[in-house]
Amino acid sequence: MIPNSFEYKRANSVDEALGMLNDDAQILGGGHSLIPALKLRLNSPDTLIDISRIAALKEINDNEKSITVGAGVTHAQIAASKLLAGEVPMMVQAACEIGDIQVRNAGTIGGSIAHADPAADWPAVLVAANATIVIHNNNGRREVDVDQFFTGFYETALEEGEIITAIRIPKTAANKNSAYAKFKQPASRFALVGCAVAVDANSGTVSNARVGITGVSDHAYRATSVEKTLAGKALSIDSIETAVGDVTEGNMVMSDHYASEKYRSHLGTVFVKRALKKLL
Repeated sequence: MIPNSFEYKRANSVDEALGMLNDDAQILGGGHSLIPALKLRLNSPDTLIDISRIAALKEINDNEKSITVGAGVTHAQIAASKLLAGEVPMMVQAACEIGDIQVRNAGTIGGSIAHADPAADWPAVLVAANATIVIHNNNGRREVDVDQFFTGFYETALEEGEIITAIRIPKTAANKNSAYAKFKQPASRFALVGCAVAVDANSGTVSNARVGITGVSDHAYRATSVEKTLAGKALSIDSIETAVGDVTEGNMVMSDHYASEKYRSHLGTVFVKRALKKLL
């Protein structure tokens, strides 16, 4: 449980961090994903670039039509945010259930989504929120729609020499009416299955719904069959029961020593129901 030797550098700005990045360097945010990998020697960079003290990455800003969450914002900051509690309650609900108090105080949302653990909570929440991932590199910045960001098992659209700097969440009626529910692994509190839902039903019927699921497949995905079945119906116990059929349709389902493929599929159905019923 001892990592290989590496050089430690601390960056005071995003530009400075980008200037330090090379093929053998890794970004260190909260460290709750990277440090265990280093100790197990699953990852052996020559250099760690610490971005945890860059103030610009640690802000939550209210814009006219969106909320910008800096990549260095901790889970604890999100859990305590009154702004997010009012505009995107599923984010606060998810943050409160991540790890323990030490993890929440140090772990960051940007580090979590860059790591893209298939059992992490944030991918499902950001998929349901229709978020945009803001990324910087030496040529400037680019933005990636969340539906294109998570691409596979610990894989994302992030390229070499890039840093996630922010996540932008649209201020919509659906995100204001959102919820998160998960079945947690009791030791790590990672999601064996997690479900985030955002539903616009202000008109009396569902006009827009996004359902994000984590822990089931090799990366977070949208349960589009549930979204389509809910559309045009009043949100009720009956419509939820009807909509939640095969929530894994078209997606590979993982099987491991925690849960079989059949059990994960069952949990997916159960927790989509539970998340949607939070909105009633």
